[in-house]
Amino acid sequence: MTINAVEEHYSKGGLLERILAALDAAGKDARALSPDDLAAVDEFHGGQRPATIRLAKLLAPCGKERVLDVGSGIGGPARFLASAYGCRVTGVDLCGEFCRVAETLTGLTGLQELVDFRQADALDLPFAEASFDIVWSQNSAMNIAERDRLYREMRRVLRAGGKLALQEIALGPGGEPHYPVAWAREPAISFLLTPEETRNKLEAARFGIVLWQDTSAATLASARARSPQKTGSPGAPARSPATPPALGTHLILGDDWQEMARNSVRNLEEGRVALFNAVLEALP
Repeated sequence: MTINAVEEHYSKGGLLERILAALDAAGKDARALSPDDLAAVDEFHGGQRPATIRLAKLLAPCGKERVLDVGSGIGGPARFLASAYGCRVTGVDLCGEFCRVAETLTGLTGLQELVDFRQADALDLPFAEASFDIVWSQNSAMNIAERDRLYREMRRVLRAGGKLALQEIALGPGGEPHYPVAWAREPAISFLLTPEETRNKLEAARFGIVLWQDTSAATLASARARSPQKTGSPGAPARSPATPPALGTHLILGDDWQEMARNSVRNLEEGRVALFNAVLEALP
């Protein structure tokens, strides 16, 4: 597995143009956007905006913190933290296209004074020690094999007593996930750990557990609501139609978004994946 393989999975070209066209189709004025106008597409993780709100409530920032969002995607959570709490947020992502789109969307929402983005490898963060009060990360570690190094880097850039807020996908007891999923079309770029393994690695990186919350049930409910029903599935629960709204994460996922959505439901139902939120403190 190479960095290029992960970036290639997410980068398809033309993302900004697709989003702007979808905003227009949805009747949104791109010159006067709010973060809420983009929530259907820029909250690119399990549970979407409600999951971001849930993690932010667990973290409870006061608004004066300097935040680093690791795996920031096209910037939805970063803009939410800035607009809802007043935090100063820097996002880093491996995908250059995501960073460019994130910068443009941030400018369109008028949040460029509070939010910025840099293309960077999470295993080699381009910041000095103790640069941030909070490190925030939602559904980004599953593409990273060197999890020990990732958590050490997160700890390095946090001041002592600073907080790490995580939403992560973990390996469940039901076996390997069905592919494709949003973060991988094949196992080669998927590196899930169990919740217990994750917790052990975080503690080894000098983090103390403040809160740990299983969110699998809430994420399954959200995934079911968004997943298209497979044609001809007798007795299957009613799900959203195969044709998505103009604005949605399918703009990022690509043509196989329907199969990814169905696998998200199946993996959670069969216990192949689990999701959790955690708030941790950087220990001295």
